[in-house]
Amino acid sequence: MNHSYQIAANFYDEMLLKDGLYRPHYKDYWEWLKQADKEAIARKKEEAELLFHRVGITFNVYGDDDGADRLIPFDSVPRIIPASEWAQLDKGIRQRVQALNLFLHDIYHQQHILKAGIIPAEQVLVNDQYQPCMQSVELHRNIYAHIVGVDMVRNSDGEYYVLEDNLRTPSGVSYMLENRKMMMRLYPELFATQSIAPVERYPSHLLQTLRESSPVNDPVVVVLTPGRFNSAYFEHSFLAQQMGVELVESADLFVKDGAVLMRTTEGPCKVDVIYRRVDDAFLDPLAFRADSMLGVAGLLSVYRAGNVVLANAIGTGVADDKSIYPYVPDMIRYYLQEEPILNNVPTWQCRRPKDLSYVLANLGKMVVKEVHGAGGYGMLIGPVASRAEIEDFRARLLARPDNYIAQDTLSLSTCPTFTGAGLAPRHIDLRPFALCGADIRLVPGGLTRVALTEGSLVVNSSQGGGTKDTWVLEDDSSC
Repeated sequence: MNHSYQIAANFYDEMLLKDGLYRPHYKDYWEWLKQADKEAIARKKEEAELLFHRVGITFNVYGDDDGADRLIPFDSVPRIIPASEWAQLDKGIRQRVQALNLFLHDIYHQQHILKAGIIPAEQVLVNDQYQPCMQSVELHRNIYAHIVGVDMVRNSDGEYYVLEDNLRTPSGVSYMLENRKMMMRLYPELFATQSIAPVERYPSHLLQTLRESSPVNDPVVVVLTPGRFNSAYFEHSFLAQQMGVELVESADLFVKDGAVLMRTTEGPCKVDVIYRRVDDAFLDPLAFRADSMLGVAGLLSVYRAGNVVLANAIGTGVADDKSIYPYVPDMIRYYLQEEPILNNVPTWQCRRPKDLSYVLANLGKMVVKEVHGAGGYGMLIGPVASRAEIEDFRARLLARPDNYIAQDTLSLSTCPTFTGAGLAPRHIDLRPFALCGADIRLVPGGLTRVALTEGSLVVNSSQGGGTKDTWVLEDDSSC
């Protein structure tokens, strides 16, 4: 195979060093790649697309002209992480997730961290995602976020930085599992020569976590989906099927005598745990949005009484709000008396006049995000924005400064990716998934997302990004 690969200047390349030599943990893959037949790889790319179509692994790109479901592009060059590096990330994620759960329990109970002045009370208590109905509600094991996706990037300094924490309904794990399945099918020889940590245990870990979230001995678990028109519907049905539990919509559930019941062919069946992929606002039309067709009337009262478990808990969104993110290192110090293992990205809060002045003066260099934004929407990426886009954002910031945060533009690391013209560097991030039950469980690796457009830093699937398989090596002896 011809390798005219050019490392992108000023970026950390996951596979290659500046002198064109490979990083030690890519040794086996690099040796294989040198011998690989370019045409055979192209054929396998087509085979992968066909198989993904058959499985039905699609994603809706919102705002797309035809609104059609499309495949998430899959790239077959893996992102490889050595064992020692993963061990550090694993430790850092566990620490972060533990602190976030302690924070959520605290703000819905004694509010010690607010009284201590570590986080301004108004940023929590008037936050759109704060749910007063959760005040003093007791949850089993005090766990609010059972499933957490932590978005991370590696900067040009080689260090990892946490971009954001996803504690509401983090998605993407099905792509992680299907990517691995696909790689093992297309390139079994690569797995024969290396010790790659398995990810296949995730569904059984998820089921165990959900079962541990309930005090009931043998709880009935269901996955609640908004329905087949949701962009992540494939994932909802995939996880239900993999766990061997029912996939339900709102019409399948009802409340009676202080319990949530599921309609079955054999009559009503009590539900103990709901893994919900429906946002807070739509969960219960009696308590939140009256026009919601996606929730279950009376669900909140059953939940508050402790007769059903919701994963993730109502009100977790306040902890993944982008205006709360800068305080996570302080949470770690406050609740755990430890120094944060993982770095936060330096962040300016536009609600602060001083921060706002700095951001307005440096808009062309910064990434500006809506505090409640998701999916890569409503963002300004200063270095690649037009003058008109920058001025539009300037007006938005002046009109609603409290709605935005700004961060330095990180030099996201690149990873070789197959393009029409051969191998080329493309920017990537990483979303590991943590599960919180009796223990915190992490599957090694996570979902690597890749920005397929040359020079783009937006990796979100909803913005047309692709994915890669993520390999964590089980030992570093081969490195």
